[in-house]
Amino acid sequence: MVSNSRLLGVSCFFVILFLMAMSASAHHSFAMYDHTRTLTLKGAVTKFQWTNPHAYIELDVADAKGALTHYSIECTSINMMQRNGWRSNMIKAGDMVKAIIAPLNSGQPGGLLLEVTLPNGKTLEPGVPAANTFKRTPEQD
Repeated sequence: MVSNSRLLGVSCFFVILFLMAMSASAHHSFAMYDHTRTLTLKGAVTKFQWTNPHAYIELDVADAKGALTHYSIECTSINMMQRNGWRSNMIKAGDMVKAIIAPLNSGQPGGLLLEVTLPNGKTLEPGVPAANTFKRTPEQD
């Protein structure tokens, strides 16, 4: 016969394992982004966060009247970005870049980086595993 404490211990183990699996699968979901379109943004980098689990580019984009909108752009993991040629010092605050993003479904100013063009004209992709599921829409300058 199995003791109550052993049964409780085994049950707790499986609950923890289940919760860890749910957390991991939710973390890597791209469901919060609109897969049907892209946005092309041109603006000034305010911050480049080379952090785990994902890097971020903070970007100020001016509209036709000069009003700024701040975008928070999620990248993939820095390991994946390094495999695609990225380095932590490639983007600096003040750099003017062009970023193609998959926008947030919520309509908030942010998205998932699909491609960035640096001030020197070099284009980089962050290595988004699901990038081929995003429909690229024509640029609107």
